[in-house]
Amino acid sequence: MTQLRFEVLDIHAQRYAVVPILQVRVRIQENTGERVHAMLLRAQVRIDAQRRHYDETERTGLADLFGEPSRWGRTLKPFLWTHCAAAVPGFQETTEVELPIPATYDFECTAAKYLHTLGTGEVPLSLSFAGTVFVRGTSGFGVEQIAWHHDVEHRMPVEVWHALIAEHYPDTGWIRLRHDTVAALHRFKAERGLLDLDEACTTLLARSQAHAP
Repeated sequence: MTQLRFEVLDIHAQRYAVVPILQVRVRIQENTGERVHAMLLRAQVRIDAQRRHYDETERTGLADLFGEPSRWGRTLKPFLWTHCAAAVPGFQETTEVELPIPATYDFECTAAKYLHTLGTGEVPLSLSFAGTVFVRGTSGFGVEQIAWHHDVEHRMPVEVWHALIAEHYPDTGWIRLRHDTVAALHRFKAERGLLDLDEACTTLLARSQAHAP
């Protein structure tokens, strides 16, 4: 029976990717001397929001997710970011593998909204590993399951996320609108000869602020 240990070495942006992808570099150690012929590795990635300090700007930005800071003792909890997986080639004793995390800038997603709000510092993460291990058996290959109890904490620099998003979405973001709202914005843009929907939105915001009490 294999005895596995997982260590997260770092999380970095995948270079030259068409879409934004973070790579989780993981070191896997097998402690019995058994040769692993192959492994199908899965990981659940959670954000432990309660394990970091937030400045005043961040607290204001996170009110939409966790409510007023006075309630954070009850509402500031870990939440699921994503799942990732990779096939691991055969090894003995130790190996390293990268698990890809596709990154979205859609503010309808809790993780994207949370990460966008952070200014500096680190993102406290917990990764739970599971999967299937293929080893030598009594009559060929043997199959073992990796239980979910392999939990590893890691702190990802906030700058890793911001740099990834800046590279793929320079000075832009994504929001979801109903079809009738998009149609109304297009009409507003066309009637006033505006360049794009961004200018239509800024014009409407300026008008709203001008009439604010």
